[in-house]
Amino acid sequence: MDAIVAIHSRKSVKQFSGRPVEREKIEQLLDAGVQAPNHHKVRPWRLVVISGTARERLGDVMAEAFHRRFPDLPPEALQKERAKPLRSPVIIAVGADEPSEPKVLEIENICAAAAACENILIAAEALGLGGHWRTGDAARDPDIKRFLGYSEKQPLIGFLYIGYQQVETPPPARPGYEDRTRWLD
Repeated sequence: MDAIVAIHSRKSVKQFSGRPVEREKIEQLLDAGVQAPNHHKVRPWRLVVISGTARERLGDVMAEAFHRRFPDLPPEALQKERAKPLRSPVIIAVGADEPSEPKVLEIENICAAAAACENILIAAEALGLGGHWRTGDAARDPDIKRFLGYSEKQPLIGFLYIGYQQVETPPPARPGYEDRTRWLD
């Protein structure tokens, strides 16, 4: 698929089929992600692929973290939180390294990791997969970060839910660039 077509046809998929994603395709997504630009060639992204029963373990950690934040919630709310990682067959968590030397800025590492996320989502579209980028409290929770192998201070850019779409949907109509662009000649 042409890159421009993939960019314009990419959409956030919220319902995935139960069909597993082939490891070869996951590896293609990871390879696309690490082609993102990054200042000082520090490769600041840290990718964690979560599939199989690891999604259930992540769900348990997410439910425990949710319960700590909201101790009076009914069991149904905790079960809903626990089930979130089961929405897709694969999740790719994307974190960013903290700067390791003075010339490297945190914002540059975060932007590079975010660019890796977008590369993964565009590649997913090109490979016939769907994706959804999620953040929220789970992306900032220290226990969830620890479960994934990130430090508490390490930015977790998001969770990329990846899989085959349950139902093919057209991309949404999006506004153009015109109202957000100023030309200087």
